[in-house]
Amino acid sequence: MAETKIPRATAKRLPIYYRYLNILLDADKKRVSSTELSEAVKVDSATIRRDFSYFGALGKRGYGYDVEKLLSFFKKILNQDTLTNVALIGVGNLGHALLNFNFHKNSNVRISAAFDVNEAIANTVQSGVPVYPMTELKKQLMEQQIEIAILTVPTSVVQNITDELVDANVKGIMNFTPLRISVPETVRVQNVDLTNELQTLIYFIEHYGEQLGGSDDDSEA
Repeated sequence: MAETKIPRATAKRLPIYYRYLNILLDADKKRVSSTELSEAVKVDSATIRRDFSYFGALGKRGYGYDVEKLLSFFKKILNQDTLTNVALIGVGNLGHALLNFNFHKNSNVRISAAFDVNEAIANTVQSGVPVYPMTELKKQLMEQQIEIAILTVPTSVVQNITDELVDANVKGIMNFTPLRISVPETVRVQNVDLTNELQTLIYFIEHYGEQLGGSDDDSEA
């Protein structure tokens, strides 16, 4: 299948569709309309049809979408058949929470290695995941062929650690720090600033009154 270039906003919605289709399959649902999907995932039906149109004819007019076939299609698109190992850098409070979670609902993704400067937890196993000292970062990432890393470290060291990740051939970084890190064009960064997200939520509550419907999943076209 040729690679399909799609808008970033559409790419962000694909896992949402995939999760709900799994729920439908578990409920033995055979087909679903864009209107039903819209009500469930809180994305308007026109946006759903446009998102799906990037991949060709996935449904039939008057019939809707075959749940099993659509789920199988998105499973391939999202690479759900391949296990992706992820590294966690920083095993503090947030890091421990991520280790405990470890993407249990998405069996194709797992944290397989963690790193921390704390000698008390380095060379131990936390929540089933080995924790290595930071001195072994590049070695372990390259030996285990890990290309995605999660950063939950102090801002004072985040750029230096980012540079090490780049040197270890990491291709994607989920950055939980408030600092915007610098990477080459060959590396993708996803910033997750919990404080910023909460402040944005508070802003909408205070300034938009009763017009609070919707979510940021359908804010981009």
